[in-house]
Amino acid sequence: MKQAHIQLEENLGVKYAILPGDPGRINKIIPFFDSYEEVMYNREYRSVVGTYKGVKILAMSTGMGGVSTSIAVEELHNIGIEYAIRIGSCGTSQKEVKMGDLIIPCGVVRDDGTTHCYTFDTYPAVPDLGLLNAIVESAKEAQVPHHVGISRSHESFYAEDEAQRTEYWANKGILGEDMESAPLMVVGRLVGLKAASILNNVVESEGDTADSIASYQGGESLSAIGEKNEIKVALDAFIKIDK
Repeated sequence: MKQAHIQLEENLGVKYAILPGDPGRINKIIPFFDSYEEVMYNREYRSVVGTYKGVKILAMSTGMGGVSTSIAVEELHNIGIEYAIRIGSCGTSQKEVKMGDLIIPCGVVRDDGTTHCYTFDTYPAVPDLGLLNAIVESAKEAQVPHHVGISRSHESFYAEDEAQRTEYWANKGILGEDMESAPLMVVGRLVGLKAASILNNVVESEGDTADSIASYQGGESLSAIGEKNEIKVALDAFIKIDK
């Protein structure tokens, strides 16, 4: 049955999905594929099916925030997707995490709204262990700078107390912040879809989030290199799982 929002069906015949937030980021994934086919573009959900090292992989954007991510996870599970890796951007308040470094969350603080509609506050947001291990191995093999630890998913860039919240969690050792990893992992776990995240740091410690994201859009900056690294690491992780 065709899903209401992503507009995809079970006959797609794919079990791996790489999930950027931005539909425009699909264009960054396509060059990694040996061949590809545009499948659908509805709302924030742009879908392409490609082949990477002989394995079919769906690249689909999820839009921004937990609500659209949770819808994507539910509907992807309905069409037979078994593994999903988010590739996204994040900011950090930790000095050891440099621009373009990858953050690989082994757990996520659920400071969002969406996951609390699904389950109690005490339920953890953690990636699938097998997928996490495959990502870490791929990052090591590619020799890209990366950090494994706890991240935070939040709900707003512009809330009055967001800076204070960021500082609070930075003092607790949080490596980076995005808006989608916790919803991806919690909803994925609840419906039976194995999920994990790779985050490309585009805001250094004490940097301005809005300015950094704006400058991230073009050029071969460190953050743009980090974006290429996270795509390759995610795709190679799927190859490890497929074997």
